[in-house]
Amino acid sequence: MSREASPTTGKAYGVQRVCTTCLFPRSTLYAQEQRTVTPERPAAKRGPKPAFSDEQLLDLIKADLEASPFSGEGHRKVWARLKYGSGIAVSRKRVLRIMREHNLLSPYRQPQSPPSEHKGTITTEAPNVMWGVDGTKVFTAEDGQAWIFTAMEHWNAECVGWHVTKKGDRFAALEPVAQGVLAQFGHVGQDAARGLALRMDHGTQYLSDHFQNQVKFWGIAPSFAFLEQPQTNGVAERFFRTLKEQVIYGRAFRTIAEVRQAVGEFVQQYNQSWRIEKNGFLSPEQRREAVALKAAA
Repeated sequence: MSREASPTTGKAYGVQRVCTTCLFPRSTLYAQEQRTVTPERPAAKRGPKPAFSDEQLLDLIKADLEASPFSGEGHRKVWARLKYGSGIAVSRKRVLRIMREHNLLSPYRQPQSPPSEHKGTITTEAPNVMWGVDGTKVFTAEDGQAWIFTAMEHWNAECVGWHVTKKGDRFAALEPVAQGVLAQFGHVGQDAARGLALRMDHGTQYLSDHFQNQVKFWGIAPSFAFLEQPQTNGVAERFFRTLKEQVIYGRAFRTIAEVRQAVGEFVQQYNQSWRIEKNGFLSPEQRREAVALKAAA
């Protein structure tokens, strides 16, 4: 448009007049014209030209990686050695871009195996196939931290055992499991719970020799929850979330005895009345009773 002539004066409008009328900066116009890619004018970046081209910088990066005595280093160390060791003025983001484009970044930046898709399930089709155990802490004003341990049935999300104590050691973590074994199998002798799997995390209580030997004595197979796997310890963790939302949050406990009373009352009410979608919106005890009646019919 700047080259077009005015029908009145017969003169060209000019770049300055057109840009002023259209409120368009001339610097932007000139920069866009400079970046126009043609065979005679290749694409170029605005600003000062770097001392090394991308190809030259790539050779320097490869040479630095080969000379380094360490493995698995990221772009920051490469950039630091180039800038402070060799005196090459280069941007860290430019080093990152070039290393990313040529697959030179540390392999530890990404998972070493394909991610696990969350298509698994931790819900069992029958009772006493898998239980989950976990522990959490609650603060009290007079007694300090209190530990809460539970054992959860994966089939109907029933709390089969719980324990509140001051010292959260291996013996305290085992108490809910013992309660569940006694209630569901009638005794705590050898092989009492043969065929049951116990889902647990890698807490020190659960990794102890005492805990592992005792659950194996009952015939229980340990089943550990691993990172980035859908079959984790979700049942026990979901129960703790419900417990905290209903009982713990927004309440100040004075002693561990108060915590023990509150947890005991909630567990009883939860098993009897807490409706769960996977149970067909029946409570854990209602689903157990419904299955027992169906089997007896």
